[in-house]
Amino acid sequence: MHNWRMNLRQLRTFVTVADAGSFARALGRLHLSQPAASRQIAGLEAELGVLLFDRSGRGIRLTPQGEDLLRQSRLVLTDADSLRERAGALKQGDAGILRLGATPQAIENLLAAFLTSYRRSHPGIEVRLVEDGGARLPDRLAEGELDVAIMPSGDERFGGRLLYPMHVFAVLPKAHRLAHRAMLEVSELANDPLLVLGRGFASRGWFEAACHVAHVRPHIVLESGAPHAVIALASAGHGIAVVPSVVSIPAKTVRAVPLVHRGLSIGRWAVAAWGAQRFLPPYAERFVHDLAAHCARNYPGRNLTRRAPSLPRPKEEPALKARDAFVPAKAGTIGQKAKSVSDAGSGR
Repeated sequence: MHNWRMNLRQLRTFVTVADAGSFARALGRLHLSQPAASRQIAGLEAELGVLLFDRSGRGIRLTPQGEDLLRQSRLVLTDADSLRERAGALKQGDAGILRLGATPQAIENLLAAFLTSYRRSHPGIEVRLVEDGGARLPDRLAEGELDVAIMPSGDERFGGRLLYPMHVFAVLPKAHRLAHRAMLEVSELANDPLLVLGRGFASRGWFEAACHVAHVRPHIVLESGAPHAVIALASAGHGIAVVPSVVSIPAKTVRAVPLVHRGLSIGRWAVAAWGAQRFLPPYAERFVHDLAAHCARNYPGRNLTRRAPSLPRPKEEPALKARDAFVPAKAGTIGQKAKSVSDAGSGR
């Protein structure tokens, strides 16, 4: 097989000389001496195995092979220029593809609105959403299927930025005897029929962990994959729904009350997480930064969480430079588990 060594400089010299019609007129554009330009053309002809120029007369003109290869050379140089421009945009964080994992609730109540404005500001960034449950997102991130995932804190395999607190709430009919309490101890639900979410929801694990610590065996009458289904059933008086604060809860029809164990909130902080051992492109860093800034102003369940006891914030690195703010978390930083009742469970 022939060993191709031609380079873009040789192609550019070939195209420039062909356009100029002579070496003399091309030299000013190429910033080369005539011997250097001639060597490049000769080297290209040797590599291709064909003559590009007919030099038999006083000037030069393209051979039939040269005419054909000139068109292809232009295409190669155009693609090379596009590649260089694309690489520059990627380096500056102005272009790229971001695989973002999130729960349906985060997509509905956070990303749907955020991505509208984000895409206007960053048209070169393509955000590809991957939907999954909060219990499964960490493993998909660890396996490299995602670049960034919005998920619960507490997994030391990942770096991350804090976004917002997520609490577990009980949703009751307004006429329920417990509906007007400021908060509910998980032990108070021992005798009520409960409508819970499937094990793919991280909040299900937090709730079960709290029940275990409180020595409560919950009376579960329905396990669902749809938060709005259990809320609708609770509204109709079929039980108490147990849902995370990121779910949209219709305040007109039901009452949402924070669930606690011995006065401590049941929940975790949400983080924008990435693999600590993987390279995070600049455009992904900027996305995380913009999302964190957005969540500082507004986030899912903000009005609900104001009524709940505060969740301890996982430790973060002190304020860093813009670039350094996205370095992988060290042990004892963002990945460290905060002390809360949910830490008794898996936290995923």
